Amino acid sequence: MVSVIASNVRKGNVIDKDGKLYVVLTAENYHPGKGTPTTQIEMRRISDGVKVNDRYKTTDSLEKAFLDMRKNNYLYKDGDAYVFMDPEHFDQSHVPAEILGDMAVYLQENMEVTLSLHNGVPVAIEIPSRVVLEVVDTEPVVKGQTASSSFKPARLSNGVKSAVPPHINLGTRIVVNTEDGSYVERAKD
Repeated sequence: MVSVIASNVRKGNVIDKDGKLYVVLTAENYHPGKGTPTTQIEMRRISDGVKVNDRYKTTDSLEKAFLDMRKNNYLYKDGDAYVFMDPEHFDQSHVPAEILGDMAVYLQENMEVTLSLHNGVPVAIEIPSRVVLEVVDTEPVVKGQTASSSFKPARLSNGVKSAVPPHINLGTRIVVNTEDGSYVERAKD
């Protein structure tokens, strides 16, 4: 186990609390004008999926679980699990859908991810922060609309809805932030 202060905890970290493992879903630091700075951490217990919200002083010490971090490639979905393969040893791992959560829609064939294993069991996953997707449905450009001040709704090839600038048309490939599904830029390919 490694000790880490609460303000350094990030999404995807695995915390050992009272002998149980929790994966961090969100971690936000609050610095009020008066009083003690705090860190609000939303976690999911790995063993049974129960969500917990805890608040710590930013200087409180937490135990970070020792994890085996491995690069894996996404292969396919198998029922309620997603199958990943270690490119070095060709070992396949079945990851339950609840570990991926809302990140599952951004998975693409052969996408390289970082899989966190604890005693050989997948407990967390980290996908790339940006992916390239195609716009499959959007409104036509309205004359007089300026590019800098407005966005229009668009549906992407993975089914996610996002807001894009007016110059983006049907069939355009764009870069999307996987954290919140927001438009980043037009793809360079």
